[in-house]
Amino acid sequence: MLWLVLLFLVGLPALSLFVLRIWVQQSVVICSNNVSLKGKTVLVTGASAGIGEATALGLAKKGARVILGCRNVEKANAVKEYIQGVSGNKSVIVKHLDLASLKSIRRCAEEIINEEERLDVLINNAGLMSPSEKTITEDGLELTFASNYFGHFLLTNLLLGLLKKSGPSRIISVSSKAHDMGSLNLKDINFHQKNYHWGFQYGHTKLAINLFVKELSNRLKGTDVTVNAVHPGTCGSEIFIKQGNLFFTIFQAIGPLWWRTSEEGAQSSLYLATSDEVKGVSGEYFVDSAKYKASRASYDETKARRLWELSEQLTGL
Repeated sequence: MLWLVLLFLVGLPALSLFVLRIWVQQSVVICSNNVSLKGKTVLVTGASAGIGEATALGLAKKGARVILGCRNVEKANAVKEYIQGVSGNKSVIVKHLDLASLKSIRRCAEEIINEEERLDVLINNAGLMSPSEKTITEDGLELTFASNYFGHFLLTNLLLGLLKKSGPSRIISVSSKAHDMGSLNLKDINFHQKNYHWGFQYGHTKLAINLFVKELSNRLKGTDVTVNAVHPGTCGSEIFIKQGNLFFTIFQAIGPLWWRTSEEGAQSSLYLATSDEVKGVSGEYFVDSAKYKASRASYDETKARRLWELSEQLTGL
């Protein structure tokens, strides 16, 4: 009888995890279209690892000229060589881009505008989950908000002229289901007064991305540029690995049993960047390559407009 008990205690959890993994894999909608991106230029932020790297590789395989916008240039150069080798596409370049530095963003945008004839797709992919201690950047912005939202807000606006010139063009901003737990106090967006929590702060930034997409889509009406947000699913990316606390150590240990791979997480971004099915679609939130209802807070047009105005002030736009 003892072996039956042991089989039950060990086998049932193992079977449950196996079924869970199969369910996760089947829920992923693979971007399998044969759209060619030859003659098109794409910028992917945070492309030196994880979902960004997988997205850049997928676009390179379709023939695009791919710009890797990354903070760590040495690491990005290694990824560039890997992508060139796997895809056979030599038109992959690296640009230094630190989204926590407004100076770096302006310099990168200026280089792209001066050097590139066109920009057909901008994928705001880079993301950061700051450690437990609040960190303020040299520009006076909270680090997670600067990297996830304010940096992409400034970058997108600086490149809008080139995107419009290259139209029809697309902007894809990587959000997260974590936006559900987000809320925005626009009077204290850098958490100088309120208690800071890294997890909730991450959710706040993703809600800000959703509001940014809604407001930008309104401002782009009448142009040939679309903008949409996407939830890639929970993936085992470096955003978790670098935390170092007990929660994430445990999370990292059991995560591979149920979270998505970076390649799986990249599929919705690839779909939005390439599919003819979303031509002209703008201001939407996508999950598994389909429109999805975001949180009610994501559709607050008044707050979206106020956030935009505040972002202009804080980034010096």
